[in-house]
Amino acid sequence: MTPAIALLEKQKIKFEILSYQHDANYGHYGLEAVEKLNLNSEQVFKTLVLETHEGELIVAITPVSQQVNLKQLAKVAKTKKVALAAPQKVNVSTGYILGGVSPIGQKKRLKTYIHSSASEFEIIYVSAGKRGLELKLAIDDVAELTKATFALF
Repeated sequence: MTPAIALLEKQKIKFEILSYQHDANYGHYGLEAVEKLNLNSEQVFKTLVLETHEGELIVAITPVSQQVNLKQLAKVAKTKKVALAAPQKVNVSTGYILGGVSPIGQKKRLKTYIHSSASEFEIIYVSAGKRGLELKLAIDDVAELTKATFALF
């Protein structure tokens, strides 16, 4: 049980858990989920924790098949610059480890942005909070639980 799963159960939100055997040598966690679970890569989203120019941590939920445009995300977040946060900062603020960061059930509520392409789908897949575990749930539930803003980045 992860904090994400516990929160979904507590809120009585409909979801499914999909699991696969994580390969420690596989470098791209999201793409590994796509491949091993035979999912549409456009519906599978990775959760990135980034640090702004001012030192604030933010979350970007973006398709696993795309790179984040850091300049565009900085513009959306109304800051000069963003960069991936250090793994230790990610772990402390979210309670999750890299490759298993769920946008749901994080220790601290961080300002969250969802790539606007997610709104094309009723259902998306995000990490359940552990490498090898994915959640299948409604994009509206993800947006509501994270208080996210949809944006193009």
